[in-house]
Amino acid sequence: MPLTKNQKDRIIKKYRTHKTDTGSPEVQIAILTEEIKQLTAHMKQHKHDYSSRLGLIKKVQERKKLMNYLQKENPDSFKKLAKALKLKIAE
Repeated sequence: MPLTKNQKDRIIKKYRTHKTDTGSPEVQIAILTEEIKQLTAHMKQHKHDYSSRLGLIKKVQERKKLMNYLQKENPDSFKKLAKALKLKIAE
């Protein structure tokens, strides 16, 4: 189930870097994390839903790419975001 507009707006307001920010890596990672949480809950109930499983894998990989980029470009922001989202990261 996709995020509602209200959920997405709430995430954007929480993680944006400036007032008009909607597409920074921080915001994209936060949105993907919420979508991954929803898909994970869906997969627990519907174990044989393979199309959702593929979507989940794609979202996880996209988040991983964005996190690698953010870690290279802005390590401080990366650590702060990972802590705020409670993500496991290799140190």
